[in-house]
Amino acid sequence: MSLRIGVLGAARIAPAALVKPASSNSSVSVTAVAARSLDRAQAFASRHRILAAYGSYEELLADPEIDAVYNPLPNGLHGKWTRAALEAGKHVLCEKPFTANAEEAREIASLADASGRVVMEAFHYRYHPLALRVEEIVASGELGKLEHVETAVCFPLPKFSDIRYDYALAGGATMDAGCYAVHMARLFGGETPSVVSASAKLRSPQVDRAMTAELAYPSGHSGRVTCSMWSSSVLRISAAVTGSRGSIRVVNPLMPQAYHRFTVRTDGARRTEKFPRRATYEYQLDAFAAAVLEGTPVKTSAADAVETMTVIDKIYRAAGLPVREPS
Repeated sequence: MSLRIGVLGAARIAPAALVKPASSNSSVSVTAVAARSLDRAQAFASRHRILAAYGSYEELLADPEIDAVYNPLPNGLHGKWTRAALEAGKHVLCEKPFTANAEEAREIASLADASGRVVMEAFHYRYHPLALRVEEIVASGELGKLEHVETAVCFPLPKFSDIRYDYALAGGATMDAGCYAVHMARLFGGETPSVVSASAKLRSPQVDRAMTAELAYPSGHSGRVTCSMWSSSVLRISAAVTGSRGSIRVVNPLMPQAYHRFTVRTDGARRTEKFPRRATYEYQLDAFAAAVLEGTPVKTSAADAVETMTVIDKIYRAAGLPVREPS
């Protein structure tokens, strides 16, 4: 059995997130790409040795030889084209953030349930052994009663014409960098938190270039998420979980194959742990293929995405900003 995947959009992320991982996965092949212009699709297909190129997304979705689609389109278009893919009977690997807002996420999750198709949000870090290890240690009780969770994803994006700053395309730091920080806060905190307060730094009246939010978890611990695409925190990708007996500190939980530092302190003892350099995207594609071909449950389901988008919407509202809308 093999899984034939088509790409919706000749996006910059597609080679690293899908094309390269597929080359080392014998159960997956990338067989088609679509773009808004046929020339662009053909150029992408030629560069990455993809057999079929289409000048519209509709043409790709109508291809009966495609089993699944990868959706790396701008944030505001994720819901629209995931919906269209499900209606065409395709499985979907959708880039994060899953949709423009929680209401749209709930709609897509309902369609996914009814379709019987696999719909998976592409939080690639979630499938790496490092993330699984944090989850395991927290669940084991080694840290004692949880007290505080802090996650941060900050990187510089000084090109302000980039679509990630475009409100009409559901842009903003909390959508792009922050969705990772929110998802990690949910995963490593063991629960979905409520939002106590949030403070934004603005690029334009509706678009955040940075955001900090204070969180409260149902079990009593606190949290904080920090994200930015342009702020004094030029580059910071980290997670920390503190409990009554100890703590975990992680540098670069998102792409540990490039570099990572993982430190655990409990009862006065300190240890470091190392993890494979295999790419997070390869683990993610393995999981997607296993879900489609073998029925294995996914960790970043549509239902999980609803929880993340709900927190993101609450952060925007707490900061006095509007939630994003579908494009």
